[in-house]
Amino acid sequence: MTPSGTSVIVVGGGIVGLACAWFQQCRGHAVLLLDPAQAAAAAGAPGEGPERSGSLAALGVLMADSFHRDRGRAWELRQRSLELWSQWRHELDRRGHPIPYRSGVLLLAADGDEEQRLGALGARKRALGLPLEPWDRRRLEQLEPGLPQPCLAGLHSGRDGQLDPGSALAALAADGRERGLTLRAEAAVALRPDGGGWRVDLAGGGAERAAWVVLAAGTASGALLKAAAGVAARVDSGPWELEPVLGQALELELELDAPLPVHWPGVVVWRGVNLVPRPDLEGGRRLWLGATLEPGRRAGPDQLRELRDLGGAAPEWLRQARVVRRWQGLRPRPVGRPAPLLEQPAPGLLLAGGHYRNGILLAPASAAWVAGQIEARPTDA
Repeated sequence: MTPSGTSVIVVGGGIVGLACAWFQQCRGHAVLLLDPAQAAAAAGAPGEGPERSGSLAALGVLMADSFHRDRGRAWELRQRSLELWSQWRHELDRRGHPIPYRSGVLLLAADGDEEQRLGALGARKRALGLPLEPWDRRRLEQLEPGLPQPCLAGLHSGRDGQLDPGSALAALAADGRERGLTLRAEAAVALRPDGGGWRVDLAGGGAERAAWVVLAAGTASGALLKAAAGVAARVDSGPWELEPVLGQALELELELDAPLPVHWPGVVVWRGVNLVPRPDLEGGRRLWLGATLEPGRRAGPDQLRELRDLGGAAPEWLRQARVVRRWQGLRPRPVGRPAPLLEQPAPGLLLAGGHYRNGILLAPASAAWVAGQIEARPTDA
């Protein structure tokens, strides 16, 4: 433990867990991160199979200003995260760990109802001083390559954008190590109170102790909390169930004579599907497409085909693109409660989970919430 901080164990090495661990280490705490797959995740390795981290199956789209609400907890978390991501990217870049980022998100309206909703959304956000710009059909038709159709109107959010998830994981892990963060490829199997802090039992047979434990281990967090409540009366047993949601995504390579989507003003969102230009890959000829949102742990081939074809609306240049890579990952969704779950089930025990759709975006705000809990009620171990 550092002289100015306290000891913290973070369970889970996805983007939320790494963000929590990195931020606490930056604030002077002594942090140990536990995750059996953290080595591959920190390196941005693609991985195989449905059990891999949902963070590496994410597209990294940051939609904060263009979120459909403009008040309340969900809105405030997004605004806080957008601010923090800007600070974190500059700090990590300064320390030699850049994260590729591209600003801009363009929302499209495929029918009259969506057109009205986008118009109302833009008006509300502009009244708050946010730079959301309406695009008419004529302006959209000038974009190359051509957008999915129908496309009646658009709304461009210049402060929103997209960052590379694998690079973000690698940057946080590398910089965290340089700051003294310990990353260990082991799984936590049980929690129990230990004096004024917590003991974490490991799958390999050992144990670690700390004043604070932060659970950011996807669906495994719920199981760990349930087991802890069974052995310690002080642990809140109420509703921590997290169900798996699977997301699939594609990486496509455009034909040589096709216009490049790097000329789009950022990510394009059409009927809930993200089309993400990748100017850093193959001279800008790569595009990410996704992601599905499927219940359970088994990938549905029909869902992937629907995604690939945009439900029959894919323009010809997109139909001709070659599939370079397909990937999938599990995300934890709270059962019967709004996401994410930022809770303190017991003194010294924090849950930062349930980020099933916005883990990349909300990681910094979640890490800041964890820091607030730790530093508001410090505990010695």
